[in-house]
Amino acid sequence: MIRKIGVLTSGGDAPGMNAAIRAVVRSGIQHGLEVYGIYDGYKGMYEGKIERLFRKSVSDKIRLGGTFLGTARLPEFANEEIRAVAIENLHEYGIDAVVTIGGDGTYHGAWALERMGIKCIGLPGTIDNDIGGTDFTIGFDTALTTVVEAVDKLRDTSSSHRRCSIIEVMGRNCGAIAIWTGISVGAEYVACREIGYNEEDIIQTIRDASKTKRHAIVIITENLTNVEKLAETITTSTPFEARATVLGHVQRGGSPTPRDRVLAATLGVRAVEELVNGNSGVAICEVNNQIVAVPFETALKSKKDQVFEKYETFKVLW
Repeated sequence: MIRKIGVLTSGGDAPGMNAAIRAVVRSGIQHGLEVYGIYDGYKGMYEGKIERLFRKSVSDKIRLGGTFLGTARLPEFANEEIRAVAIENLHEYGIDAVVTIGGDGTYHGAWALERMGIKCIGLPGTIDNDIGGTDFTIGFDTALTTVVEAVDKLRDTSSSHRRCSIIEVMGRNCGAIAIWTGISVGAEYVACREIGYNEEDIIQTIRDASKTKRHAIVIITENLTNVEKLAETITTSTPFEARATVLGHVQRGGSPTPRDRVLAATLGVRAVEELVNGNSGVAICEVNNQIVAVPFETALKSKKDQVFEKYETFKVLW
């Protein structure tokens, strides 16, 4: 029987993580459990940064971005010896199970702990929406909203000056933010890993747009190309003057949207219910508007391909 549980956030922070922590704490207490916060992710578990949390501990946290528990990366957690020390720290507090919130790396760590005897549940938390097994991750909606608001503002000045705005968004290994932004703002062109990058195609698209519009929008994921050089090429090759904007880590911050708060709360409550019912080794996911438990192994092996297989359908919108 589980009596004490821990909760941590790991990897990149995402808006809504605090809402998930709050849900785990309050749901755990409601089920008669003691809940402990593990600070700075797996690094904090290894270093013994653990503290009991109460209802008051998570008051007013639901509206805050980031994660009040902090997050850090610990590549050495892949070593069994390091995990053994972390497990000893959990045992010292009598913690029977852990709810982990984060991305693929967080899942790998939780799955490794599960195989060493610590019951673990994972919640998908990342702005990139790049975790298999779930339709949406905690933080994606907020990041998308931030990007769309920024692009809408750039469009105003682009139209005034007859410019092409190139916006680089986050999503190193996943183009979800780029794709959804492109659809939302009516971009002329979207480039990401799944779609590919074709500079000649971009130039021709911008030339065509210049015949009927005073502005053009190009959305590109990070690490695909040098957006400053692309802006220079567009300026010399089309009627538009081009400017590049790199949104960077502003996409990670800010108060979570209602959508992310509700998703985080729902997943957090379900995580505690799964543990109370004797289930572990799973990620709590949203699939087709249903909350389901997906084994870590399945989630880690599944590929994230939501919008991209429908690219040809959406392409007509650009």
